Amino acid sequence: MQQLDWIVLSVTLLFIVFYGVWKTRGSKNVEEYILGNNQTPWYVVGLSVMATQASAITFLSTPGQAYHDGMGFVQFYFGLPIAMVVICVTFIPIYHRLKVFTAYEYLEQRFDLKTRSLAAILFLIQRGLGTGLTIYAPAIILSALLGWNLTWMNVIIGVLVIIYTFVGGTKAVNVTQKQQMFVIMSGMFITFFLILHLLPNDMTFSNALHIAGANHKMDIVDFSIEPELRYTFWSGITGGFFLALSYFGTDQSQVGRYLSGKSIRESQMGLIMNGFLKVPMQFFILLIGVMVFVFFQFNPVPLNFNPNNKAIIENSKYKDEYRELEQKLSKLSEEKKEINLIYIDHLNQNYDNPILRKELVAISSKENDLRDQAREVIAKADSKAETNDKDYVFIHFILNYLPKGLIGLLLAVILSAAMSSTASGLNALASTTAIDIYKRNVKSEKSEKHFVNASRFFTLLWGIVAILFACVGTLFENLIQLVNIVGSIFYGTVLGIFLVGFYLKYVKANAIFLGAIISQLTIFYIFYLDKVSFLWLNFIGAMLTVLLSLIFQFLSKSRKLKA
Repeated sequence: MQQLDWIVLSVTLLFIVFYGVWKTRGSKNVEEYILGNNQTPWYVVGLSVMATQASAITFLSTPGQAYHDGMGFVQFYFGLPIAMVVICVTFIPIYHRLKVFTAYEYLEQRFDLKTRSLAAILFLIQRGLGTGLTIYAPAIILSALLGWNLTWMNVIIGVLVIIYTFVGGTKAVNVTQKQQMFVIMSGMFITFFLILHLLPNDMTFSNALHIAGANHKMDIVDFSIEPELRYTFWSGITGGFFLALSYFGTDQSQVGRYLSGKSIRESQMGLIMNGFLKVPMQFFILLIGVMVFVFFQFNPVPLNFNPNNKAIIENSKYKDEYRELEQKLSKLSEEKKEINLIYIDHLNQNYDNPILRKELVAISSKENDLRDQAREVIAKADSKAETNDKDYVFIHFILNYLPKGLIGLLLAVILSAAMSSTASGLNALASTTAIDIYKRNVKSEKSEKHFVNASRFFTLLWGIVAILFACVGTLFENLIQLVNIVGSIFYGTVLGIFLVGFYLKYVKANAIFLGAIISQLTIFYIFYLDKVSFLWLNFIGAMLTVLLSLIFQFLSKSRKLKA
C-alpha cells in the first residue's frame, strides 16, 4: 500500500465515524435512541437494510465464491423479494400498530413473557456470534495480506463502530449507512470496469462471458431436487424465502432499521426497495468474481490465494514438493492463456469453437487437480492450516492489480461494510438486551435517561463481546456461508414462533413455547447429521415449530375436555 492508499482509507473511515457522532449526538429518550424518533425516510430505510446485510463478508467472500463455483450462489437470494412482500403486508403493520421497540415485545403481548424471552435469547446468541464474525472476517484477511496484527485489526474495527453506535444509537447507524453504501457501491463499480479494462485489448465483455460460460461459471439456475446440494432454485425459493422472512422479519438488526421509519408506508417502501435491488446487487458482486476468474485466465495465478499457507510451506520440508506444483501451474497457465487467446479470436469471427471449449474445461480440471494437491501438501505441513482460499481471491486481486488510491478505496469499502453490519448488530443486541431483558425485569420505576444509559452500556458490552469473539474466531470453509449457517440454525425456530403468533390465533403460550424448544433441539441434531443443505434448516425449523405448537395445543385442549 502506498501513501495515497493510506490517505484515502483513513479519511473515508474517519469521516464516517465523525459524521455519525456529529449528526446524532444528544439522544434524550429511549424512543430517540432506539427508534430514531421515527424520522427515517423510506430511501434511508432501504439503504440501511441493504447495508446491514451487506457486510464485509459479502464483498470479500462472494467474489471468491463466484471465482471457484460460479454464479449459482445467486439462487440463495431468489426467495428474498417474496419475503419482502410478506413482511410488508403482515409484519410491519403489526409492529407499527403496537408501537414496539423490538420485534420480541410483540411476542409477550401475543403469548407471554417466557416466549418473548426465549425468542430474544435465541436472537442474542446467533446475532452475538454473527456480529463477531462481521468484525473477524475482514480483520483476518486484511491482517494476512497486509501483515497487520489480527488482534489490533479486530480491536480497531470494533472500537470505530462502538464510538458512533454508543453515541447516537439507531439514528447513528442509519445516517452512517448512507455514506457506507455510497462508498461500497462506488468502489465495486469502479473495480468492475477496471477489471474489464485490464483484460486483453481485443476482448469484449461478451467474450469474457463466453470464457466464463465455457468454464461453467455462468450456470446460474439449477433445478436439481437433490437435498444435499447447497444452492438450487428450490432451496433458494423455499429455504432462502424462510431465511429472508426470518432475518428481515424477526431479526432485530433488520427490524430496528424499518421500525425507525416515518410511517408504515415509508417502512414498506424501504423494504420493497431492498427486494428490488438485493438480487441484482448480489448478481453484480458475483459477476465481479467471475470477471476476476476471467482475468486470471490471462495472468499469473497463485497455487493458493492464502498467503499464510505460502509462509507455512516455505518453513516446512514440503517446500520443494510445493514448488514443483507451482511450476506445473505456471506451465499450465501459459497453455491456458494461449488457448483462451485463440478462443477469443474465433469468437471475434462469430465462431464458438466447441473443441477449444472442451480444451478449456480440461485445463480447468487439471488446474483444480493441482490446487487439490497443493491443499494436501499444505495440510501435511500444518494440519491446522486453513487450506480453503475462497475468501482471499478478491483481496489478492485488489492488492496486486489495482492502481494507487483505488486500493485504499477498496479497503475502505471492505471496512465500511464491516462497520455498517457490525453497527446494526450492536444496536440490535443492545436494544434487545435493554428492552426485552433488562427493562422488562426491572421492578422499580426508572427514568428515560436511565434506559438510554442502559442501552449505551449494553452497546459497549456487546461491542467488547463481539471483539473478544472475533479475537478467538477461526476461519471456516467460506465466511459468507458460515454467517448464513449460523443464522439458519436459529432463524427457523424464531420465525415459526412469529408465524404462529400472526396466523394461528388459537395456539396459546405453553404450546408454542414447548414446540419452539423441541424444534430448536431437533434443528441442532439435524445440523449435526449434516444430511441436508443448511438453507433447508430455515424451512424445517419454521414448519416444525408451527406443527409442534398445533399438536401441543390440540393435546392441551383434549386434556381439558376430558377433565
